[in-house]
Amino acid sequence: MLNRRLFLQSLAGGLLTGRREAGLVQTVAGPIPAKRLGLALIHEHILVDFVGADKISPARWDRSAVAARMRPYLDDLVRNGVRTLVECTPSFLGKDPLLLKTLSEQTGLQILTNTGYYGAVDNKFLPPHAHTETADGLADRWTAEYEQGIDGTGIRPGFIKISVNPGPLSDLHRKLVTAAARTHCRTGLTIYSHTGPYVPAFEQIEVLKAEGVRPDAFVWVHAQGQNMVHYARAAREGAWVSLDGLDDNNVDQYVQNLLLMKENRLLHRTLLSHDAGWYDPGQPDGGPVSRRYTVLFEKLLPALQKRGFTKKDVRQVLETNPAEALAIRVRRI
Repeated sequence: MLNRRLFLQSLAGGLLTGRREAGLVQTVAGPIPAKRLGLALIHEHILVDFVGADKISPARWDRSAVAARMRPYLDDLVRNGVRTLVECTPSFLGKDPLLLKTLSEQTGLQILTNTGYYGAVDNKFLPPHAHTETADGLADRWTAEYEQGIDGTGIRPGFIKISVNPGPLSDLHRKLVTAAARTHCRTGLTIYSHTGPYVPAFEQIEVLKAEGVRPDAFVWVHAQGQNMVHYARAAREGAWVSLDGLDDNNVDQYVQNLLLMKENRLLHRTLLSHDAGWYDPGQPDGGPVSRRYTVLFEKLLPALQKRGFTKKDVRQVLETNPAEALAIRVRRI
């Protein structure tokens, strides 16, 4: 009853009309106040299935086996003080809200899932109707997941996840961005877009603005390969710059990136994560989980502290920014 009451109070308070209340974040267990998000990893995975949209099915994995295999990694996060995990596996790539809810109940982590479609990898993970339906038709589908729950589970998405190819936007990918913008205007959900290079990032921002959506509704996912000129431009626009590929081999580069973001007063638009995990149903016992969720705590934060990164800076990137980015509200121009 508490979660339902909070949600109804948010509607009455104008959360979905663009007013800047503290707001709510939608987890797989229900809505919570954004201020309760706590320390958050904003881009991780628990299960990903690369078989393709034409072959994928939940019958390809056993939820209890996946939960047993992945729980120890999530328990490590809890021990490191993490309260929230944003699980970014999209539709037709293994998104499983029931699995996420089970792991949330077992570990105490607040977990978010998503709506939307993934266009990268030359559309391998797009269902046939994504090619033929209009942007409004896709937005209808994604909005229905938010309003009614995903695939009859009653579990609602906490953000929109799309993706585009690295080059200039194709007509199909432009349609995905347009659908995401229209879904945002109906739901207040933030748009995560697997993007990478700066050219499609800024093209997407222009599509959003043409739809009347402010850039602060947009997370530029996998921005870490770009440089400060592009980060600064995106931040000035109001977009979120997500450095979300941290691993054992690039800690020094992340130290430099984050120090530059601080020096240029861009920490308030910076998000940080690993893009780690995950259980792969195409491999025996899910395959090796070779990318860990804890490099940030074991290596990056100690290295940053030695270079003058303060506790306030850490809170900004890992707590304040995720709460601001993921709070449900319509961000209209």
